[in-house]
Formats: sequence, C-alpha cells, structure tokens
Amino acid sequence: MTKDQVGRLVGAGFGLVFIEANAGALPAGVAIPLRVIGVAAFLGLVLFGRRRPQAAENGGGSTGTSFGGRYWLVVVAEVVAVAAGLAVINRVLHTPQATVGWIAVVVGVHFFGLATVWRRPELRTLGGGMAACGVLGLVLAFCGAAAALVALVAGIAPGLLLLGSVWWSGRAAIAPGRTS
Repeated sequence: MTKDQVGRLVGAGFGLVFIEANAGALPAGVAIPLRVIGVAAFLGLVLFGRRRPQAAENGGGSTGTSFGGRYWLVVVAEVVAVAAGLAVINRVLHTPQATVGWIAVVVGVHFFGLATVWRRPELRTLGGGMAACGVLGLVLAFCGAAAALVALVAGIAPGLLLLGSVWWSGRAAIAPGRTS
C-alpha cells in the first residue's frame, strides 16, 4: 500500500467517523440509512484503493505524501487545538452542542497544513469546505439551533466532504492520460 493510499484510507476513515458519530442526532429514519451508506461508501473506497494498479498510483511522480516530522507537527497542532477549544466550549461557554462545529473547523484548518507539507494544494479546497461547515455549525450551536441541524451541518456534511474528496482523489489518480 502506497503512502497516498494510506492517506486516502485515513481520510475515508475519518469521513466515516464524522458521519457515524453525528447520525445519532438525526431521526432514526434518516440516521440508519445514512450510517449504512457511510459504511458502504467507506468499504467501496477501501476495495477501490486496493484494486488500483500500482503503476497508476506512482506513474506521475511523487505527490509529497509523507508521514514524517512535518506531518506529525500538523497533527499535534490539530490535537492541541481540538483539546483547547473543547475545554473552552464545555467549561467556559457551556455549549457542548458546539463541539462538533469546533472539531470540523480544526480538522478543516489542518488540511491547509497538510496541503503545504504534502505539496497538494487541492487539500485547501477540502479544508476550506470543512472549516466553513464547522463555522456554520458553531454559529448554529451558539444560536440554539436544534442538535440535528448542527450535526447535519458540522458533522455529516464534513464527513461527506471527506469521503467525496477521497473518492475524487482516487478517481483522478487512475484517470486515463493523467500526467501528474
């Protein structure tokens, strides 16, 4: 398995986690099918990633995907930001409903760091979309919106963005005539 495949697997896994963790706030008639679709999408991405020819994966040169020191610096910053923000949200602001929004903001922003570390500017689009969902989720939570709406905007939508991004990046990696 290549580093790019590992990166896509991690992204797909977190997309699934966003969906599964937040679907419980939705009515069962929506949550159950959404969870099943999330699992099916994840499994499809896992199978798709394993069946892709190695030549297509590596044919256009290195993307810069590396799990070295700079990657771990981005991850540590992400973990610290999530923990600090959750402490403020829960202990100072007493708005636990905002936690999913904060997590989406931080995860979105971390993609800007990964875009630089991995030399993959397209990750900024994913990061911007996730961060925007998170900010909207924070606004909704602090305005007292229903938990289901906050979960949908700040949890389900970022999960779908992650899964969609992984699908798109895998699709682009094997597109005929791709040179990079």
